[in-house]
Amino acid sequence: MSPSVRLQEMIRVIRGARTQGEERGVIQRECAAIRAQFRQADNGTRSHNLAKLLYVHMLGYPAHFGQMECVRLIASPRYNEKRVGYLGAMMLLDEKQDASLLITNSIKNDLSHSSQYVQSLALCTLACMGSAEMCRDLAPEIDRLLRASNSYIKKKVSTVCSHTHTPPLLPSWLSPIAGVLHGAVVLITELCERNPNTLEQFRKVVPELVLMMKGLVMSGYSPEHNVAGISDPFLQVRILRLLRILGRNNDTASDAMNDLLAQVATNTDSSKTAGSAVLYETVLTVMDIKSESGLRVLAVNILGRFLLNNDRNIRYISMTSLQKIVQTDHNAVQRHRGTIVDCLKDQDASVKRRALELSLALVSAVNIRSLMKELLLFLSSCPPELRAHTTSGIFNAAERYAPSQRWHIDTILHVLTTAGGDVRDETVPNLIQLITTATELHCYTVHKLYRALITDISLWKCATFVCVQQSLVQVACWCIGEYGDLLLRGECEETEPVQVTEDDVLDALETVLQSHMSSPATRGFALTATMKLSTRITHNVDRIRSIVSIYGSCIDVELQQRAVEYNALFKKYDHMSQSLSSTAPGPASSTAGGDLLDLLGGLDVTPGETHTTVFFFFFVSIAPPSVTVYEKNGVTLKLQTDRQTDTGMTVTLTATNSTDGDITGLTLQAAVPKVCFPFSFVSEYLCVWYSKLLRHNLKIRVRVCYTSQSSVCQDTVQIDSFPSTAW
Repeated sequence: MSPSVRLQEMIRVIRGARTQGEERGVIQRECAAIRAQFRQADNGTRSHNLAKLLYVHMLGYPAHFGQMECVRLIASPRYNEKRVGYLGAMMLLDEKQDASLLITNSIKNDLSHSSQYVQSLALCTLACMGSAEMCRDLAPEIDRLLRASNSYIKKKVSTVCSHTHTPPLLPSWLSPIAGVLHGAVVLITELCERNPNTLEQFRKVVPELVLMMKGLVMSGYSPEHNVAGISDPFLQVRILRLLRILGRNNDTASDAMNDLLAQVATNTDSSKTAGSAVLYETVLTVMDIKSESGLRVLAVNILGRFLLNNDRNIRYISMTSLQKIVQTDHNAVQRHRGTIVDCLKDQDASVKRRALELSLALVSAVNIRSLMKELLLFLSSCPPELRAHTTSGIFNAAERYAPSQRWHIDTILHVLTTAGGDVRDETVPNLIQLITTATELHCYTVHKLYRALITDISLWKCATFVCVQQSLVQVACWCIGEYGDLLLRGECEETEPVQVTEDDVLDALETVLQSHMSSPATRGFALTATMKLSTRITHNVDRIRSIVSIYGSCIDVELQQRAVEYNALFKKYDHMSQSLSSTAPGPASSTAGGDLLDLLGGLDVTPGETHTTVFFFFFVSIAPPSVTVYEKNGVTLKLQTDRQTDTGMTVTLTATNSTDGDITGLTLQAAVPKVCFPFSFVSEYLCVWYSKLLRHNLKIRVRVCYTSQSSVCQDTVQIDSFPSTAW
């Protein structure tokens, strides 16, 4: 590309570049040529070179070296060069740069030029990047042009007045500019927004603005200002915006414009974009001032008509406005519920999101059933990015307006089966709490959840990839563990009962445990449910023991910990488990085994935390002897042993606090020699296997860590002597 190439040719070459590197190369070569020509004497190509540089600037490349060329061209007597120079100044300069001060004198000279077009160039540049100092220096020239009879120049001056940051100058400019309606309205709007103290002064002109607006609405066809059948929609929008500012929080001004707003709302054609713009500004004004209730309903109806518009942008702004007023005008918005719900099917993601937010805001106790059907239908086909928001909104609405507990449970189960992978973390404990309180629905719930679990498991087996509904599986496992006896009974009045055997239920839980698609938390629920069933079934307790014992050596620490605790319960309290299981199928057993079942059930209230094992020692009638192994800072650690087998024992560590303050963050970590095999260590509870020959050389090292009086304490204790009961 030669240095003298024209602007159009340069644009064609740049657009033809196939890579960004090729584009950069073209621009670098052209910029180098432009720099070289800027250094040469005036050869008639300066304006062409600056125009090319401005295009480079529009593409995001550096063009600051053209600032001084802008100053030179502005001072040129040629109009075509002056025009490009002013355009470059507006794009490359701002009021913070020193180069902008160099053009002040040129602007002053051009404001006194005989041509109105040269004057307009200077005024547009001043309105775009003029500083407060420049406006003060040029105030006499601006004031002179304001008082001229040329309306074309007055319009340009009004833009300067709106841009300036010198409030003392503005009031003096307001009166001369009044002859240019649009400029005057814009200037008053700027004054009111920047200086609230001027509101009272300009509220006096509300009647004049109302008359002016009525004239525009009721006037006939004017070819000079008519746009798509609307008389000067730009001026109408500006007047309505100013009325909104003046009528906000003011009863008198609001009353003066109520009739006008009703007239605009009923006489403006919304079939054209210009009419829609005027109506939308009317709605914003009605909602922002202290308008009458009937007028607010009329404004909502206008937004409702916008929802039927083919233009998605109009539908979007309509729902955005309705979202803002749905709390204050709920009944008026409710009339357009059907149209809003239909927008959930829109192909545009932004419109669909707004429709979802508005639909959720419209849910009430009256329409909860019908509207929830639409939301659940939308959930089944909504985009992945909206699923989490949809499920959250449905849960909140169901919790707030549920007509019955059964409906509430059915709705949440529907969501879990449809989008269980997108629900919030607190959904599982909340649903468990709901099921627990709905005593009369326990049988109904456990049957529905078991069906849902079996359906979900069947999907795992037949699909190469499927997203497991972890929340659904977790709640199902919990419910089966709690109310498995009601499931096995095979009777349910509320729904068709499921005829299952003990083996069927255990097969389902074991599938959840063995599936690689189950999360660690889900496996924890399944293991706990399996353990709970040991008190509710009669013929498969040994199978449950086998399932639980397998996970005692699981690589997952949490699952291993639970299995170890449950194995210890099997061994130490087997006589209680057998007595409970013998009465489990009947409802009367809930009283006999309630205490133990509650303790077992407590393990899955917060998945990932297990701290119930130590409480089971309250069943021991005679406490075994203990040995004090640590005593420091008011913290005492005592050791108790309980022999389990010839080569195994249980070690219990009990910590007490003798100070007046709190001891927080207590953790215990234990280690044993390689000749021993630690089965598990859970807070205060340790099972150890050892060799008979080495039992007198048994040692345990315990690390104690806690916080006392805002200080973190950490000590290590080696235990090499044990009570005689250990052997």
